[in-house]
Amino acid sequence: MNARPSSHILTAPALYEQVAERLRTRIFAHELPPGGWIDEQALALEYGISRTPLREALKVLAAEGLVVLKPRRGCYVTQLSEQDIDEVFPVMALLEGQVAADAARRITSAEFSRLAAIHDDLEKHAAANNADRFFEANQRFHTALQEIAGNRYLAQLIDDARKVIKLTRRDSLRLEGRLKQSLAEHRQILEALRLKDADLAGQRMHEHLLSGRAALARLATSN
Repeated sequence: MNARPSSHILTAPALYEQVAERLRTRIFAHELPPGGWIDEQALALEYGISRTPLREALKVLAAEGLVVLKPRRGCYVTQLSEQDIDEVFPVMALLEGQVAADAARRITSAEFSRLAAIHDDLEKHAAANNADRFFEANQRFHTALQEIAGNRYLAQLIDDARKVIKLTRRDSLRLEGRLKQSLAEHRQILEALRLKDADLAGQRMHEHLLSGRAALARLATSN
């Protein structure tokens, strides 16, 4: 029997990829806070690994914009400036608006029911004033829309931008009244999808993203 070509053998994710995913999760949870110094030695000890895979993981996160590598000073979690936020949100609004419009054209009854079920979770978590669970359900809603839209290139662009936005977006949900406001915006988006009105769905999603930016601006001035 001929041996299977090694190029066809599936392997587990490289160690540095696993480390990058762990660090990514901790950054999004703000366990590693924006602007904070990353103690490479402590993390290597915590994970029981050498510094080499850790540094490779940090290079991956730097390419994603989640950390900044500073020569002779070490690695720091990215802290977005107001200009950064002003630049990324309009781009995200355009991309997600296109997704919503495409999804409205393609959506089936079964897919709408799936979105409605996720929206029910948003309603429940907003009523409980649970920003963390609302944030998670919100991510599922937007991801489901991407799947319905079916444009993998658009989805990749959004995923890249969302990684940066997630450095701040959870905080905006903690602003007084933002959970209810975000929920109301989702209701409007869902209604446009029910009507299969592509222009309206795109417009409402675009406004929803820009509303998130405005909430961050209010949060910044209140602190």
